[in-house]
Amino acid sequence: LHAHHLACVIYISGSTGTPKGVMNEHGALLNRLLWMQQQYRLTPVERILQKTPYAFDVSVWEALWPLMVGAELVIAPPQAHQDPHWLQQLINTHGITRVHFVPSMLQAFLAQEHVHCPSLRHIVVSGEALPLALQHLCLKRLPQVQLSNLYGPTEAAIDVSHWECTQEDGDSAIPIGRPISNV
Repeated sequence: LHAHHLACVIYISGSTGTPKGVMNEHGALLNRLLWMQQQYRLTPVERILQKTPYAFDVSVWEALWPLMVGAELVIAPPQAHQDPHWLQQLINTHGITRVHFVPSMLQAFLAQEHVHCPSLRHIVVSGEALPLALQHLCLKRLPQVQLSNLYGPTEAAIDVSHWECTQEDGDSAIPIGRPISNV
């Protein structure tokens, strides 16, 4: 097996609406996973909720990152990603420490009257622009959480840049951030 060998094909429509197959190589995915581990230091005692449908690129790192370091992978039932209340129950029942949201789902999740997820330590957002107001709401409602904004096309092995969000971020748009390693 070599770095340039095909690891997976993910079918997307992107901004064009025309479906296409995106081929990701082992080397690109491995680089992405190694960067994520170096940046965010997942430990074997943590739990990641794999809730993204398998047809989306985020599902690749949701599944492989915890397996790479011996952390626990909790696979959500189908459709769980669409119900904020159910997601909160899953997070609390399984002691999830890290989870991914597209910003629109994070908005729905935080819109619940009572959001209480004491085990949650890190939220990664990607797939859509993260509004500044949503960043501030997230950090206010879940103050123990590190919030990371990632950006990238599926063609580039999921993400190419990252930004660590803080309450001190300015009054304008949230940057897509700095390049991940080797990009």
